Amino acid sequence: MKADRSVINPYTLIACFAMVRVVGLVFGASAGPAVTRGAREATIASDHLVSAANIAKDSGRTAMISGEPAGVHYHIDSGHSRFTVHAFAAGLLSFAAHNHNIAIRDFSGDAEVTYGSVEPASLNMRVRSASLAVTDKVSDSDREKIETTMRNDVLETSRYPEIVFQSTGVHATRLDEGKYQVKIPGNLTLHGATRSVTINARLDFGANELHAVGEFPIKQSEFGIKPVSVAGGTIKVKDEVKLSFDITARK
Repeated sequence: MKADRSVINPYTLIACFAMVRVVGLVFGASAGPAVTRGAREATIASDHLVSAANIAKDSGRTAMISGEPAGVHYHIDSGHSRFTVHAFAAGLLSFAAHNHNIAIRDFSGDAEVTYGSVEPASLNMRVRSASLAVTDKVSDSDREKIETTMRNDVLETSRYPEIVFQSTGVHATRLDEGKYQVKIPGNLTLHGATRSVTINARLDFGANELHAVGEFPIKQSEFGIKPVSVAGGTIKVKDEVKLSFDITARK
């Protein structure tokens, strides 16, 4: 880094003032009253200048600290990210049913992290509920039935078009340089209800991006959603579903 020649090094000032003080004391001890008085005045002046140099040094240190970014902002790149819902079959005839993987196609979000330590930090995410789509290998007719049921009967997307997560804190544990394990407690608003959830994730920081991988479970019933059930309940979807993500966010 190129040095700024307009800034005087405080350590150089302190060294110079110390020399002035030593000279004043030596001459003050061997000279007459006038010289002694002059030496004393020089010593007092040097004390004031040393104090000023110390203040300058501390101010320089403060400026260096405040020069570091207090927070770094990242925006989720949904085009290079994946967000998936995993629903599991239950019931007496669950062996004849299928687990379903449902992709969230339309989501966005922002994260704010503290430079060098992650926390304090924040995360907010928004999902368009009608963007959920089945990714399993099923017939077109079955896909249409599942997605219609999901949108109309489960999520009721016409009434609740958006799903929102807002963090209330972030707890980070450093694993390695630029790598952290985090717990992100927050409020999830789904189907018109807001409940507390905790997201577990691993963060990897690159030069200009953040990579997050993790998962978290939710229970549909806690959000006023009745799990899908057919054939008199012999085939149904488990109350607990799992959400997993592999997200890239950029500065």
